[in-house]
Amino acid sequence: MSKIHQASLFQRARYQFDNFMARGGSSIFVSLVVVFMSMLLLLAILRGAGVMMFPNASIERDVEGHSFFRNVYITFLQMTDPGNMAQDIETSPGFKVFSVLSGMTGVVMLSSLIAFITTALDRKLALLRRGHSKVIEEDHTLILGWNERITEILRELVMANESEDDPVVVILADKDKEEMDEYLALYMPDTKNTRVVTRSGVESSMVNLDVVSVDECKAVIVLAKCPVTATENELMMSDAFTIKTILALVACRPEGKELNIVGEVFLQHNREVAEAISPSEVTTVDTNEILAKILVQTSRTVGLSVAYSEILSFDGCEMYFHHAEWKPGITFGELAFHFPDGVPMGLRHADNTFSINPHPSTVVLHDDSILILAEDDSSIVYQKDPVATARDLRLADGRVQLGIERELIIGWTPKVETIVREFADYVLEGSQIDIMLRAPDASVRDRVEALSNELDSVTVRLIEGNPLDSASLLAVQPFTYDNIIILSQGVGGENDVEGRTDSETIIILLLLRNMFKAFPEESKRTKLITEILDSENQALVARAGVYEFIISNRFISMMLAQISEDSDIKRVYDDLFSEDGSEIYLKPVDLYFDELPATVTFADLMALVQKREEVALGVKIKEHESNIDENFGVKLIPEKNTEYTLVAGDRIVVLAENET
Repeated sequence: MSKIHQASLFQRARYQFDNFMARGGSSIFVSLVVVFMSMLLLLAILRGAGVMMFPNASIERDVEGHSFFRNVYITFLQMTDPGNMAQDIETSPGFKVFSVLSGMTGVVMLSSLIAFITTALDRKLALLRRGHSKVIEEDHTLILGWNERITEILRELVMANESEDDPVVVILADKDKEEMDEYLALYMPDTKNTRVVTRSGVESSMVNLDVVSVDECKAVIVLAKCPVTATENELMMSDAFTIKTILALVACRPEGKELNIVGEVFLQHNREVAEAISPSEVTTVDTNEILAKILVQTSRTVGLSVAYSEILSFDGCEMYFHHAEWKPGITFGELAFHFPDGVPMGLRHADNTFSINPHPSTVVLHDDSILILAEDDSSIVYQKDPVATARDLRLADGRVQLGIERELIIGWTPKVETIVREFADYVLEGSQIDIMLRAPDASVRDRVEALSNELDSVTVRLIEGNPLDSASLLAVQPFTYDNIIILSQGVGGENDVEGRTDSETIIILLLLRNMFKAFPEESKRTKLITEILDSENQALVARAGVYEFIISNRFISMMLAQISEDSDIKRVYDDLFSEDGSEIYLKPVDLYFDELPATVTFADLMALVQKREEVALGVKIKEHESNIDENFGVKLIPEKNTEYTLVAGDRIVVLAENET
């Protein structure tokens, strides 16, 4: 005999009842209604039977009070409102018993019903707060994940969306929705015209992706699950989750529609796997490699970090692709004078190939698009006639003379190896790169030794010392180096509960500043470049007397936001941040002028630098390089007729093949 038949009738009834109640709120409501109706029927029958058996026990003057159905109705009234028990004041004690029972039953049942409704509403509100309802939006930017860069990315997207109507950013993360909303309310209170919608759920779940309407979004940013300073195992796990999320995104999007997917992937082989999923849709960003290249380039050119901060952000000027009906036969050099706002930097051809800083005599074809640096895409207007006329100035025959250099890197992060290799590509043979560390372990020693063996053109040394100790720092004679790069060792992110982000970096900066003051002549040639993680510490670093710094989280957030707007921008970054091809430099004005001071318009500068096959993007005025309100003296894409009186120490921001 089966176990079902062996069970008693009570056990089977109990099992069926449990299954019924497990269905949720609807079964509870039905049960309450059934019990209420059953009690109403029972009490009405008893009261009606009393009327039939003792017809003279009710109110003498109310003949209709003897009606059975009237007593049923009285029972209902007494159950739904105990105040109706007053109708039995003059009846016999027997009827009063039924009245009291009806009132008590009604109180219990209605209390249960109210409690059920209140609980159901609380559960519904809690469910809404957890963010499981479907997002009904279209053309929104979707951010998957949550890390320390979330507010920086949102800040960039908010600035990018200022010219749009009702823009929306949706965040899906494996975090409590209320926690996300409270965090954003505290750290991102002003989102201007952008609406930010949060949902809680696993980012790689196709069910959760459907909730955030992935099929209607215009771009997706997939954030890493760990910081760049995490262990290799953590980086691998983060990459694996990002790849899984990208697979889910491609599976969810409608057939025939392409998504612009930007993901943080740390390891090279994982980036190849991720981009192979859908090469036309997926763009991956290696944060360590990009930051390392920016740090090296910044150390080569004074003021470059400020220029990059403006170019990579939506606050100020940005890079856009633009197409218009070009004048037949117009050259790239002539095109620069046909835009009231903006400076062309390159060409994107019909076959989707790029030419960054093409020769000024290159003819722009009718189906070419230009890469232009402008204040906003809405301000890019191609004019048939030139908006400014440049004078034909004589170009001085000046060149930057390179020499053997000494570089010092303080701190160790996964970026160090890339930084050293990048330096080796720039500096002359015989140069020296020192790495100062406090108590390096065997693994770090082996990696430094491997770098030294790998790079024959430069000497790589490991210096043991505590950079937080002034005596140890002074012992390496920091003012004898051409460049000093300080890498942030701060924890950062949500684990930085004690506020340690960038604290060591700021202390080292203060120590170096005091040493440089003590040796002003010896330290005159030393450039100090600092990495900080938290943009909130920018003012502290500036007060330490350092104007060359990069804010890691902000730079990466800027790039992720810009790539989400146009995936081809990633290819521009690859070119700009590579030692090969054209890069951005701030070159001394005495390379271009035989005599200083020189009074010129920006249009004059544009024409002058073209004679060196370069593109003028702006100027840096030395007088303002310590003034944060003047953007440290850097002004990009000024109006073509803006006049400057350039003196020794001023620089021109140019796009050029090399730093000489």
